[in-house]
Amino acid sequence: MDVSSFVLLSHEQALRRQLDIVANNMANSSTVGFKREQALFHEYVETAQEAPVEDARKTSFVLDFGTVHDTAQGSFQATGNPLDVMIDGAGYLNVENPDGGVAYTRAGYIKVSENGELITSGGQRLLDENGRPIAIPADQLSRITIAEDGTVMAGDAPVGRLAVTDFGNESLVDPRGDGLLTGTGGQFLTAARTRLKTGGVEASNVEPIVETTHMVEILRSYQTSQRLSADLADMRKNAIGRLSRVG
Repeated sequence: MDVSSFVLLSHEQALRRQLDIVANNMANSSTVGFKREQALFHEYVETAQEAPVEDARKTSFVLDFGTVHDTAQGSFQATGNPLDVMIDGAGYLNVENPDGGVAYTRAGYIKVSENGELITSGGQRLLDENGRPIAIPADQLSRITIAEDGTVMAGDAPVGRLAVTDFGNESLVDPRGDGLLTGTGGQFLTAARTRLKTGGVEASNVEPIVETTHMVEILRSYQTSQRLSADLADMRKNAIGRLSRVG
């Protein structure tokens, strides 16, 4: 296999990666709090020691560098549940992992557990700024409200404030595959910087029509790459045939 085939192969691998990401975006177009992902590629240049001409010494390959999140805000989706929240701006709600660690989510479905603690729809306990679950007194379960700054009120008394963490750089956040994310280097948003909307959640920011268009473009690029591979194979066959006749 010559260098041109390796270049085309790296391009096709990049296209396959793009296709996987677009397909995942479309699958999550109705997932609450989901942020559209985009592939990130870098150019890798290999310099040969010798080449027939100087311009042929450098060969560019496509390097899969990772994915980035589209941080555009999703629309507000009313649910009728006064405990549900949408983060208006950057940040993630802090929830407790089964192993005791901290995970993050934009999905603001909130309910009260049998133990009187605020939990997500997946059963993870929501955490306050001190990393502790937020417990509601048994006699105040029907009087829970959540303020714009995340303060949880049980009747007239505050019982905690929902922790919202901002990472600044979205490359520090990685999806776990269960609707939660992990990350490092985040900072708690102060009450003054926290903005929550109650009574609804944030819809996915994926636009299915846009993703479908991207998928068509990727498939066309892949077909073009396949045709180029076929053309190169024909050129090699013709060259070998001519050499054999000369011999």
